[in-house]
Amino acid sequence: MPTFKITIAYDGTSFVGWQRQARGTSIQGLIEEALRPLEGGDVTVHGAGRTDAGVHALGQVASFTLARAIDAGAVMRAANSRLPHAIRIVAAEEVEPAFHARYGARSKTYWYRILNGALLDPFHRAYAWHIAEALDLAGMQSAARALEGRHDFAAFQASGGAAKTSEREVFSIRILTAELCTAEDAEAAPILRAKSLRGVRVPSGREIGCSDGELITIQIIGSGFLRHMVRIIVGSLVEIGRRRHAAAWLPEVLASRDRTRAGPTAPPHGLFLASVAYGGSVLADEP
Repeated sequence: MPTFKITIAYDGTSFVGWQRQARGTSIQGLIEEALRPLEGGDVTVHGAGRTDAGVHALGQVASFTLARAIDAGAVMRAANSRLPHAIRIVAAEEVEPAFHARYGARSKTYWYRILNGALLDPFHRAYAWHIAEALDLAGMQSAARALEGRHDFAAFQASGGAAKTSEREVFSIRILTAELCTAEDAEAAPILRAKSLRGVRVPSGREIGCSDGELITIQIIGSGFLRHMVRIIVGSLVEIGRRRHAAAWLPEVLASRDRTRAGPTAPPHGLFLASVAYGGSVLADEP
């Protein structure tokens, strides 16, 4: 009975989240249905993390066991042929029977993306939180350091979670930026405006793939996370970025263990489960 480890990427926009639920379409449920013909019966897939409705993944990890001997590549090809285009198994391997995607995970890396600029770029609207006003990134990074380490994160936990304890360890929080329109893009703009795309004129003054502002990525690496914990941390950091609170406010929120003291929950569509680490280093590559 081989055990398999699969890595999955998905656009979570249209799904109720990773976990199988009584109502709505889940990523877990679709993968189990895609594997069913291989087994000739039900297959239970264990995910490393339970992403919420609207949350995306670049490197979700899951594990399952089949009763029949089959090559990992064949499993991947067969499942992908039955999955919707918004979900793809990007890697598959046979592992030791003791491997469990959730219980064996050493760390999880999440990326939260913010489109910081005057206009909402339509090509980022489903994958980044649009914030028009300039953010104090230095203040946000300074405040984030107070959350690194092992703490009780009850103030950053949504109600309805099933966790037995609200203590978690955050290894790293980094705030990274990238320009949406580089100097090379700006130089090429007249060429883009002068050409047509399959017979459709590019609107004057608006270049494909080139818009004002920055794409901000908040990278959070931790041993595990409470319900909505990453999104509440991001919402709280944005409050500091908007200068509604000083950086010193965040340690006070953490110490309070009171959810009402923290910032709002950031919208789900900016969040990505980037990767899950097993065994080796807990750190991740930058986005």
